[in-house]
Amino acid sequence: MKKVEAIIRHFKLDDVKQALTERGITGMTVSEVRGFGRQKGHTEMYRGTEYEVDFVPKIKIEIVIPDSKLQMVLDTIMGAAQTGQVGDGKMFVYDLADVIRIRTGESGADAI
Repeated sequence: MKKVEAIIRHFKLDDVKQALTERGITGMTVSEVRGFGRQKGHTEMYRGTEYEVDFVPKIKIEIVIPDSKLQMVLDTIMGAAQTGQVGDGKMFVYDLADVIRIRTGESGADAI
């Protein structure tokens, strides 16, 4: 099993969710996060004063999937989230030792 974490732009969340749902991926966790990479933040004006915004707001999507669906999920997220501009985000892939559904006690792929 794999865990995919994708950091994407806010306005791309619905596109990514719809694309994943169309391909049979139904479970995900979404968090609002802030950070920076090559984008390095930006400047904004507030009441006539310019200030630096170091941490850019983003969305983090977490998905747990069987190994067999990994490439499909990565391709789907990339296709739906990509604008071609700096700041599109990143994806991280982790190996999972186990998943346990609390309600039933099922584990492994059955718990996904």
